[in-house]
Order: sequence, then C-alpha cells, then structure tokens
Amino acid sequence: MDKDLENLPKLAKDALQENKKYFQRLKRRTPKRLDLLMQELHDEEFGRTDCLECANCCKTTSPIFTEKDVERISKHLKMKVIDFTKQYLQRDEDNFMVLQSAPCTFLDESDNTCFIYDVRPKACSEYPHTNRKKFIQISDLTIKNTEVCPATYRILEELKKRLPQSGSSKKN
Repeated sequence: MDKDLENLPKLAKDALQENKKYFQRLKRRTPKRLDLLMQELHDEEFGRTDCLECANCCKTTSPIFTEKDVERISKHLKMKVIDFTKQYLQRDEDNFMVLQSAPCTFLDESDNTCFIYDVRPKACSEYPHTNRKKFIQISDLTIKNTEVCPATYRILEELKKRLPQSGSSKKN
C-alpha cells in the first residue's frame, strides 16, 4: 500500500487529462448500469483494501462538516456547538465548514484509527463516494480523489477497462 501511496500523485497527474476526457465522453452517453458497475468495483476494491493501512484522506484533506455533523459530534464530545466549531472548524473558500488543519484532529496516527469514528461526518463515512447513486454527477470529485485515495485511483482505472469506449459499448 505504501508504494501505491508514494506514487499516487504522479499516477493521478499522469492520468488527469485522460480521466477528464473519459468522463466527458461518459457523460454524453452514460450506461444505465453505471451505478451498478461502480458499486461492484467499489465492493471489489474495498474487499481487498484496508483504509487503516493508508488513511491518506484523513492525513491530507478535510471533510465538509454539515450542521447535523457538528451537532452530533459536539454532543458526543460533550461540547457546545459553538465551542466545537471555534476549536476545530473554519469556513473554506467555498463557505463550507472544514477542519482548521490537517491531519485530522481526530485521527490517531499511531494506528490510523478515528477518535470519533461512530459519529464521524457524513462525508467521511461516504468517502471516497465511488459507490454513490448518480455517480456520473461526481466525476470531478472522483478525479480529485484519485490524488488522495489509492483505492479510488484503482477503481477508476478498472472502470476504464470495463467500459473502454466511454460507455459506447451496449453490453456494459
């Protein structure tokens, strides 16, 4: 896993233009079973990938915290929402609530576990979003996630193999 992570920035950068073109073509003619295929690829990849070996997402990026996330986590930590927000969060350039710093405050870097795992933000529990319904709508996010998550990179590479002509194959 470390080797994949070490090479990931270069691999993702090298595939960037190809991935953008791939999704542009795929959006023009999206196969009806794309979501099912993505679920299958996601399940296969995460059947052999242990996120605790990597945790690069927790080490390098921040999830978006919804109001519900903030309320749930604050309650879990026995903190007032305003105090939790002041201590841990800030508004980013898109006006989303995100962590003030990386790695994530709640990550135990000795074993890559999460201190608030049971009440973690929705964005964390759904990451890397490769099994999401209407997957085609988040292609830009998926491309971005290939820079952070080796599993996402591998899922996208496998998708390109299974749908080689960007969705023009009727049997897929």
